[in-house]
Amino acid sequence: MRTETPETLVRDHTVYSCVMGSRAFGLATEDSDTDRRGVFLAPTALYWRFEKPPTHVEGPGEEQFSWELERFCELALRANPNILECLHSPLVESVDDTGRELLALREAFLSRRAYETFTRYAHGQRRKLDADVRTHGAPRWKHAMHLLRLLTSARDLLRTGVLTIDVGDERESLLAVKRGEVPWPEVEARMNLLAREGEEATRYSPLPEEPDRRRVEDFLIRTRRASALQPDPYDEVVQGVVPGRGVGKR
Repeated sequence: MRTETPETLVRDHTVYSCVMGSRAFGLATEDSDTDRRGVFLAPTALYWRFEKPPTHVEGPGEEQFSWELERFCELALRANPNILECLHSPLVESVDDTGRELLALREAFLSRRAYETFTRYAHGQRRKLDADVRTHGAPRWKHAMHLLRLLTSARDLLRTGVLTIDVGDERESLLAVKRGEVPWPEVEARMNLLAREGEEATRYSPLPEEPDRRRVEDFLIRTRRASALQPDPYDEVVQGVVPGRGVGKR
């Protein structure tokens, strides 16, 4: 069985890749980076070793980050904001049949858990902004902009059951925050309002209480099984180089 490196796992086994960050949010400017995110499927046979495949890989390209499929699904079921947004990027760069199945499961990952996870992340970011204001007299305006975007996205998800990450008509007002053109008290008031609206939306949200874990697990099992049945030209047992030596035989 050949050796897979983190780089070859991403290069040869990616099932879904997209662009995230400001470009996906509709907030890109001339100096914006291109953040790439992806999901790779580690061959099932690699799990038969003591040393397991990585759960994630940074690179090999600049601003590139990928998750192994199982880890990605685990985080999505926990309503991790970054993972859910990755599933809903409008800028898909590549997708194969497994990736298309993953995208078809997007609604299975959504639940009211999103309120807790998005809110927890927002509180952490808000504490950092408040600390900046106390220390430096102003927040990091780019972070303030993205927090407003996140709070809006979370509120609308809870209200409608649909996660939309492109800011649409909010682009200019958010970029004004990024440029520091909106006074901090006004930004702070908008954040507080969005947080209250998100909490209220949770009570009447069309989202289920829990994600559809069984549906996601069925997909993962089928995918792992299909991968296990793929012959590996480097596997001596599969190729019959060691005749008659199968599992359980000596």
